[in-house]
Amino acid sequence: MSAPPKSRGEPITDKRQIIEWFEAGCKPKPRWRIGTEHEKFCFRLSDLRRLPYEGPDGIGALLKGLQRFGWSSVEEGGRVIALTLDDGAITLEPGGQFELSGAPVRTIHETCAEVHTHLHQVKEVAAELGIGLLGLGFDPKWRREDISWMPKARYRIMRDYMAKKGKLGHDMMLRTCTVQVNLDFASEADMVRKFRVSLALQPVATALFANSPFKEGKPNGFLSYRSHVWTDTDPDRTGILPFVFEPGMGFERYVDYLLDVPMYFVYRDDRYIDASGQSFRDFLKGKLPALPGEVAAIGDFVDHVTTVFPEVRLKRYLEMRGADGGPWRRICALPALWVGLLYDEAALAAADELSSGWTLADHQQLRREVPRLGLKTPFRGGTVRDLARQVLAIASEGLSARARARGFGKDETCFLDPLLEIAESGVTPAEELLRLYHGPWQESVDPVFREFAY
Repeated sequence: MSAPPKSRGEPITDKRQIIEWFEAGCKPKPRWRIGTEHEKFCFRLSDLRRLPYEGPDGIGALLKGLQRFGWSSVEEGGRVIALTLDDGAITLEPGGQFELSGAPVRTIHETCAEVHTHLHQVKEVAAELGIGLLGLGFDPKWRREDISWMPKARYRIMRDYMAKKGKLGHDMMLRTCTVQVNLDFASEADMVRKFRVSLALQPVATALFANSPFKEGKPNGFLSYRSHVWTDTDPDRTGILPFVFEPGMGFERYVDYLLDVPMYFVYRDDRYIDASGQSFRDFLKGKLPALPGEVAAIGDFVDHVTTVFPEVRLKRYLEMRGADGGPWRRICALPALWVGLLYDEAALAAADELSSGWTLADHQQLRREVPRLGLKTPFRGGTVRDLARQVLAIASEGLSARARARGFGKDETCFLDPLLEIAESGVTPAEELLRLYHGPWQESVDPVFREFAY
């Protein structure tokens, strides 16, 4: 959830305090949880246009309608910009993409139940307002200028700064949707191992979930254009983080990386102060131009952590960030993939063995080529499809070993079925969309709003 901490916390007088903030995320295995997040585009059924915030069928009205289910409002400037309920939240991306930030739960069965409840609630309110919901990685039809910015002050600062750093930052903010999962670690060593494995294998998830082949009504030349967009957003805060694979990786090394990433803002007195491009290291010394004489507090650093966007992001858990948004049945497949790989020791060891010998050039090749070629990407004498089959076999074994059954005795491996179908066919979701576009849809993207809506 992109909201400032309620308390700024203690002033930072030593880097060790920041390292300890990360260390506090370490949990014994019985306390490991699964937190799934997914975004979707909201559009008017009458004309397929994305929603503004204001108006009787706008994002604000959708947020208001959902409060009938017990959600509490979070306001900024007198407008509702988020909802909370227990440990979950509904938040807005800059272009009104509607996100469920799920509660930390024990099993993928619980995650899937949470997703179902959320989507049923949103669909009920959306139907009353004449709104549809669509899961894709990139907006298939509308231009940047057709999309309204949400009334969140941090987004205004980010919007202005991103225009200076890359050509596609505004596309990232306005026109992309993802599904991600947040997972725990037991120790610093466990974090490093999981970080390396998940970062190495993130392109496999990108290929399996590739679902963004259109831009402004036409094919864009990519299978995951969302993934490509991140390559030209802001090089200071995106990418594969080569240092993660180097000796000496740990919490302190990640802290050093964060301290060298230029800032966006500081939050004080219920407002965001523009500090874009300024140094957090100067902030630690009380020399931040945007707030002269004031020393950073832990809460300021927590804010700063949310402003980096690598393929895997470390907070007090690890965020898997490589997948395009997609239809209902694939949302729960994403946590299944990563839980299967990272939450069973034998599976993690197998995934580590599979990827640990890769070079930086290998990682760079996958990051560069997978958004365009998907499962057909050549890699080490084979293809990413071959790699995906191996990865899915490991994940399946990991989920089976967890033995978390529910209902009719099915364990969590059932949630991998959509991905197994994709890997066996070799056809990504994006390629299926392109087949429809060039065939039954007669080179129009409009049918996607009907046939692939939630």
